[in-house]
This record gives sequence, C-alpha cells and structure tokens, in this order.
Amino acid sequence: MLDPFLPPIPWLKALVQPVCDVLSLHTLPLHIHEILYACTLYHFIFAYLAPPLSSLLLPNSYTKLSYESKLRWNMHCASMVQSVAISILAPLVMMIDKERKGMNLEERMWGYTGAAGLVQALATGWFLFDLIVMIRYLDVFGLSMLAHASSCLLTYTLGFRPIFNHYGCVFMLYELSTPFLNIHWFFDKLGMTGTKAQLYNGLTLLVVFFSCRLVWGAYSSFNIYRDVWNALNLSNSAKFETNSELMRFGHDRSLPMWLVVLYMGGHVTLQVLNVFWFGKMIAAVRKRFVKVDKKA
Repeated sequence: MLDPFLPPIPWLKALVQPVCDVLSLHTLPLHIHEILYACTLYHFIFAYLAPPLSSLLLPNSYTKLSYESKLRWNMHCASMVQSVAISILAPLVMMIDKERKGMNLEERMWGYTGAAGLVQALATGWFLFDLIVMIRYLDVFGLSMLAHASSCLLTYTLGFRPIFNHYGCVFMLYELSTPFLNIHWFFDKLGMTGTKAQLYNGLTLLVVFFSCRLVWGAYSSFNIYRDVWNALNLSNSAKFETNSELMRFGHDRSLPMWLVVLYMGGHVTLQVLNVFWFGKMIAAVRKRFVKVDKKA
C-alpha cells in the first residue's frame, strides 16, 4: 500500500539523501518530511497551543499549577493528540494494507510498504520531539523517560533501513493505553482524585495497558525474536517467493549483529519499562481507592 500522505519534498529529500545513504537508511528520505511535520506539530501543541488554551478554558486549574506540573500538563496534551491519532492509524493500516498482511519471513524482515512507513514516520516524529523535551527538562521527567524516548527513537529510526517495517504498526498498538493514562493524570490535576470517573478510567487503563503492552507485547516480541532467529539462520540457498515491489529497498538482506543488538536492546529496554510502569500504575490506583485501616 502506498503512503497516503503528501509526497516527499524534493529539496528536503535531496538534502538528507547523502547522509541516509551513508547510514543505510534507504527509506528515510521518503518520510523525512512526515517526521519533521509530526515533530513540529507536537512542539507547537506543547509550547504554543496547550498553555494559552488551557489557561483560557481552565483558568482555575491550569494557572494554579506549578512550573513542573504545567510542563507535564502540556506534555500530556501533546501525548493525547499523538496517541489518539496513532491508535487509529496503526490498526487501520494493519487492516487495509494487503501487501503488509501477506508478508513472508524475508518481507517481514526487509520489506517495505509506504503506508507502514507513514506510521513509522509519525512515530519517529513523536519520539524525536519526546527526546528533545526529555533532554531539555531532564530534571522534571527523569532518566526512565529519557531512556524510553532514546530507545524508541533508535528502534524506529533503524527501521528505515528498512528493517522490521512490518512490525512498526504492531508495536504502535502500545499507544492504545496512553489516552487513558493521560485522562487519569488530568483527573488528578482537575481536583477529581478518587472520583468514580477516575476509578473507572483507572481500571480501564490497567486492563488496556496489561492487554496491549504486556500480553500483546509479549506475543509480538516472541514473533519478532523468532523472525530474527530464523533470519540469522537463513541459508544462502533458501528461496522465498518475494514481491519485488515490497523488497525494492531490501535487496542486500543484511542483518549485521550490531543492528540486532541495538534494535533488540532498545526493545528489551522498552519491555522492562512497561513492566515497571504497570507496577507503578497499580500502586497509583491502590493509593487512590484502596482504604488502609489505621490501627489506633
């Protein structure tokens, strides 16, 4: 399936082409404009839209927040837009991109479709913006969020070789839980801590997070690890009936060990963080809704 978004900007594509050739990021020039569009949009929401709009609509809440809480509020606003958009686009591409659906081992590893590339580009734009914010405000967001942004940006950028283009949409389904996380946080800042609305949202958050990040994540991780193992042990004589259009950027079928280590290292980091965050979420919900009997 072709990329349904705007075509590449010729001068921008030509500008990044030499660097991409050196780094073997062969499909990045086709999507660099989408990455920059996405990064710019999220920065605009974070820095220029969320602050005045929140002050106008919620003057009694937003204006009384501390500097740190305002930064987090603005970040949650940008995250809400990103997570809702990607949660719609990723499953949509998975359903309607027939070429992606029919990929074999080689095509899942080195194949490419424009629609999956679009999802990958929008995700990369978000993680680029996320990394910039995490570096600039490290004292506010902490090392775990910096590690998350770094590992995600690394893995999705490496995907433009192309490698694992098939799996870009798969792991973006993690974002299905993010809107509920944002809403849970907003409830706290709007004075709705402990309300039934926050309880129902919190329970939904736990169920969706567990389902899409831990269960779906474990299943998808097994699939990608299996594909990597099979690709590493693929004999030179093995023959696949591959679609030449899907494999037009994957002709060398290279899988260097440094790439496996970097990609899988970033992926494992994200999985560990998911488990850590799930524990934190359970603790947060228990703190708000589970009453502890105090002994006299």
